[in-house]
Amino acid sequence: MADTSPAAPDRPAAERAYALTKELVLSGQLPGGHLFSEGDIAARLGVSRTPVREAFLRLEAEQLLTLVPRRGAIVVPVPPGEAEDVLDAREAVEGAAVRRLLREPARLPAALGSLRAALEVQRRAADRGDLGAFAQADEGFHRAVVAAAGNALLTRFYTGLADRQRRMSMHALGPVPEQLPVVLGQHEELLATIEARDEAGFAAALRAHLDGTHRR
Repeated sequence: MADTSPAAPDRPAAERAYALTKELVLSGQLPGGHLFSEGDIAARLGVSRTPVREAFLRLEAEQLLTLVPRRGAIVVPVPPGEAEDVLDAREAVEGAAVRRLLREPARLPAALGSLRAALEVQRRAADRGDLGAFAQADEGFHRAVVAAAGNALLTRFYTGLADRQRRMSMHALGPVPEQLPVVLGQHEELLATIEARDEAGFAAALRAHLDGTHRR
């Protein structure tokens, strides 16, 4: 199997630098406000600073880094109010996706299969105590809800929230790892409401889930 890790040697140096730095930011290993240099990343990967500089420029364009001349880069903290904006968008998009899914019941068996598979990935991450993998699987579960509706526009929009979702999950769950089984239970409830074709129940369960995880 090919090595798909950020440091995989068969990837171009700039791509490896981009993937590694982004992973460090999204996983919280480089927290908001942290200053670090091109040399830090170059040393970790065994590459020159030139591809790292290219990676930093990409991440600045994505608003994850602020470049500081002759010093390196600062990790951009999550802006005030952005978390609530993301949660509002998630409620709207996931609710719309489930409404469409339930209008097209022929899609339901495949959707339930995808959601069960996504939930199992997340359950295995929780069993290992792997918060980073759990946060990725959390985003994957919710993205599977949206993708199941078959609305390409909604799916593209929702995919654009992935980085913010993952960063928010790491921030919310990192201090309280005992919350991981609670989140799994809430996802099981969301799955059950879809299986029962209960649109109102899904909306209520989603609001409770987001409130309990991110708004508490």
